[in-house]
Amino acid sequence: MSVRAVWLLGLEKGETSVKLSRRYPTVEKRARIFNGESYTKVPEDKVFQNALLAELGMTDLDKNFVEHRDSCCRINKTSVYEIAIGDGVLWPVLVLTQNANLYACLPLVEQSLTPHPSLMSLRGISSAFALLTGLMTFLNMAQRNESEIATKVAQLPAMLMHACPLGTPTDTDFGLMQTLSGSLVPQNAISSVQAQKQPAWKPGVYKGKPQVNVCVTEQITSMQYDKKDVIDMWQEYGTVSCKCDLEGIMPTVTVSLNLPINGSPLQDILVHPCVSAVDSTILTFNSVDDMDDSLFNGPYKFPFTPPLDVFKLCYYTSQVPIPPILGSYQMKEEEQILKIAVNLKLHESVKNGFEYCEAHIPFFNRGPIVHAECKVSHGQLEVSREKSLLVWLIGQKFPKSLEVSLTGMVIFPANHSAQPTDPFCTGLTAYVKLYFRIPDYTLTGCYVDQHSVQVYSSAKPRIITSKELLSSEYYIWNSKGDAPMAIKF
Repeated sequence: MSVRAVWLLGLEKGETSVKLSRRYPTVEKRARIFNGESYTKVPEDKVFQNALLAELGMTDLDKNFVEHRDSCCRINKTSVYEIAIGDGVLWPVLVLTQNANLYACLPLVEQSLTPHPSLMSLRGISSAFALLTGLMTFLNMAQRNESEIATKVAQLPAMLMHACPLGTPTDTDFGLMQTLSGSLVPQNAISSVQAQKQPAWKPGVYKGKPQVNVCVTEQITSMQYDKKDVIDMWQEYGTVSCKCDLEGIMPTVTVSLNLPINGSPLQDILVHPCVSAVDSTILTFNSVDDMDDSLFNGPYKFPFTPPLDVFKLCYYTSQVPIPPILGSYQMKEEEQILKIAVNLKLHESVKNGFEYCEAHIPFFNRGPIVHAECKVSHGQLEVSREKSLLVWLIGQKFPKSLEVSLTGMVIFPANHSAQPTDPFCTGLTAYVKLYFRIPDYTLTGCYVDQHSVQVYSSAKPRIITSKELLSSEYYIWNSKGDAPMAIKF
């Protein structure tokens, strides 16, 4: 999970300059061995800058059509680029843009580059992304005056030594690193407890009450159509967040993710760079593969030396059999009157205990709501201040039937300014969007047992574990109109 090089390019006032570049010779030697005949040396900064701008079409000479870059045969759907350097190519070059700056990073690929392996199989991609987003966040903390930005850029070389020693990203929270550099614990306190060498990537140590907090957060996205010829789509993905307040130079923690017997296996697992070791079998299962009985069902163990701030221990996806709330939405139009009907049903296997549960019904390109006459079987209905949205507050529990409904009509003016507007949601193309949170519950059943968290530190810490399910992009489309849908080729 190493990187070969990092660049920061400025685009101010129509001129491009290399503000920062860092190469890692030891990683470059490994790249030469792993890549074999497909290896391309990292070029000088000026050569890389010109090649990157040409690939992005950001130079005057390259604004015209270029076959290899602009043809329909090559549609780039990611932030990863292939940069032509002489007779060879640099790949995968991760490029992000923010505030007239280009952030670029070349991660190490531990295999041949011909043909290009799948991005999902490259461990260095997530490390490179974490490093670049850390740089972006740190520079974005500065005010918009040139002097403060220049000061922060001048600090980056020294901070990269701590954040990415020998080309391996460890702790990429540059803002925290700046805060903790020499100020978290007095020097005499550090020397009194220092039983081993202070690592370069950890500029301070914690002093206080020991505590470990682990939270499993799962999010569910859904696109439901209530049509026989269209398949509903949903996707569940989760993150495990940790905050470890532990004394000592290098405390070690092991967190185990557990699943019930009938739980959905975790897939597409990505781990934080601080994880020291992980069973390779749990990283090989991909959600694009067919489900079978051989999938690893846990426990998933992650030993790590924690950073000082909150961090994401791992990310995962899972193929859950059904979304938590099934719904239907019907909207019919009669002149300036819309007749609507919404039905929602909570699946019987899902915990009926919400922190909040709301259904938002927006209306675009019709002007403000003149009158709404609707009836709900449960909860209460409100009209937004902008008069363009119905908010159905379902509450913290569904009724015993686990079903709720809304019916009624909404009247709009004959002449209006069509605010708010949406170029897609015209006519009968409309949706209901659900917002909910279920505490102490996950769809997969994934959880962290506080008694299974192992901590190797000078003091016994308090262990706090939690879990939650959140909605994310949860849409129910009008079955009487058109709607966007995914098509598999």
